[in-house]
Amino acid sequence: MDVNASTTKPAPGLKRPNMLYSIAIVLIVILGSVWALSIDNRFLYLLVYVWFGVIYGIFLQYGRFCMAAAVRDLFAVRVPRMAVGMMIAVGLYALVASVVTLAGFNTFHAHPLGWHVLIGGLIFGFGFVFTGGCASGSLYKAGEGNMNSMLVILAISFTQAIVVAESGWLNWMAPEAWVASAAAKDMPESLSVTEGWFDLFTAGYFWDMKGATLGEMLGAAESPWAMAFWNTFVNALLPVIVLLIALYAYYYRKSYLRKSGLANPSLKDEISGIWHMCISSKNTAIAGIFLGIFAGLHMWVTGVLREHYEIFNFGELLSAMGYTQGLSVQDTVFDPGYWYITTQEAQWGAWVLEKLGIDMMDNIFFGLDNGIPNPLLNAPGFMSIGIILGAAILANARREFKWKMPSLETATFAIVGGILMGIGARLAMGCNIGAFFATVTNGDPSGWIFLLGMVGGGYLGVKVFTKWMDWKMARDGGCDL
Repeated sequence: MDVNASTTKPAPGLKRPNMLYSIAIVLIVILGSVWALSIDNRFLYLLVYVWFGVIYGIFLQYGRFCMAAAVRDLFAVRVPRMAVGMMIAVGLYALVASVVTLAGFNTFHAHPLGWHVLIGGLIFGFGFVFTGGCASGSLYKAGEGNMNSMLVILAISFTQAIVVAESGWLNWMAPEAWVASAAAKDMPESLSVTEGWFDLFTAGYFWDMKGATLGEMLGAAESPWAMAFWNTFVNALLPVIVLLIALYAYYYRKSYLRKSGLANPSLKDEISGIWHMCISSKNTAIAGIFLGIFAGLHMWVTGVLREHYEIFNFGELLSAMGYTQGLSVQDTVFDPGYWYITTQEAQWGAWVLEKLGIDMMDNIFFGLDNGIPNPLLNAPGFMSIGIILGAAILANARREFKWKMPSLETATFAIVGGILMGIGARLAMGCNIGAFFATVTNGDPSGWIFLLGMVGGGYLGVKVFTKWMDWKMARDGGCDL
């Protein structure tokens, strides 16, 4: 199912207005950047997130790049195009990230590896089958005018905020070991780690584990080149090569050999077939290449700016500029330093709930770590807005922008799928970008565990959705008779 696809070609007369819309969006970004810098040139740090978000949005839209589509296409129609593009992006990001790391500007922090990654990925993958887009895919499709995707974003945002701030109604799920471990932690008086399940999960389980890259696990931390070998080649490039070979062998080889007339292919022929598979969809391959490169450059630019401003977190800059409202008790905000999506969306939902009078800062997730900054001061939040704007720029330029309102059925799928994606993202501490794309490319093996869960959830989702569609068609057919 792709509730976001549109095959209707716009009339030729729409070309000029659509280009004007693209130009107008570019001017808004430029003028907004100039205005922000005129207030304080330290807003450059925030604007970097905006600009890279626009770039991500352009290439996501250009390649119709969506990890939900990659998983769905493999199981529903046996087409590896998007999965191949995803692997290309992973490989390029890993190479650039390695250079950034060797230069000393890498901002990545490894995730602890545990059952939560697999289960979170499973729930996330099951949910995105019904929304028609992953976390990044929903953003760029919103930039194409798709209101189903906006519903997905809203569902993800408010679900995460509610899950991390709930006050005890899920505590029956917390083992006594979590409760005891959380109670032993030295916490600020304004926070309580015994009132909410997610606090117990965080302080009583998550904090007791240590995140590490593959190189760190193998004791190679003293040698940058050894770290690059284990983190880049072994953890990222080698699995990408293996997966590309598997995609070729299982999904592409048979049709390629038939079309090529090769009855007894040589190794050279097989390699040629893999290459042909990688370039068979030019737009997707190009998108994968540039997404990988710019994701790595994003880390480098953020790292350079942190060194320039002598900060570790954007909250320090906000505090120095006098913007202290919404900072955590540590004067921090969410500031990963690289491409991320779902956490800033959780902040959006929490900010709205705060305005409605609900205290959202008495928990670890917001109160201790990420804060709830005003959306106008939320750097990663502007990155997500940048993705929407970048996609809108290219969609209008290509005459692919079209307002698409949801039906009751697709709206229900969007909301329910978005809720599941929000739950999965919080359990796994990230989505298809933060828990997979940004992790495996920086040497963190937990990303492959998330991918395994996400693919498994996607497979189950496709099966459930297919059965539902079969039932619906049988029901509708019966009514017609």
